[in-house]
Amino acid sequence: MTQLRTDVACTATEDGMVLLDERNGCYWQLNATGATILQALLDGATPQQITDCLTAARPVTRDRAAADISALLDHLTRAGLVSTP
Repeated sequence: MTQLRTDVACTATEDGMVLLDERNGCYWQLNATGATILQALLDGATPQQITDCLTAARPVTRDRAAADISALLDHLTRAGLVSTP
């Protein structure tokens, strides 16, 4: 299951979500789709389940949704904001 690091604060905003890396003071802003993806991951959904939800709710292909989810998760992991099993 994906988890935020203990030193990362997360706040929902009108346009999505903001993450604060308390180790270095850097802010990360996610748009509404990014926030939806991250929240679903934090709630225990798999990337495949999120792909299904996104393709049902938005005009996006499965391949594009899966690639975007993978890219976001990879970016957040490389930035040290989340950990995954």
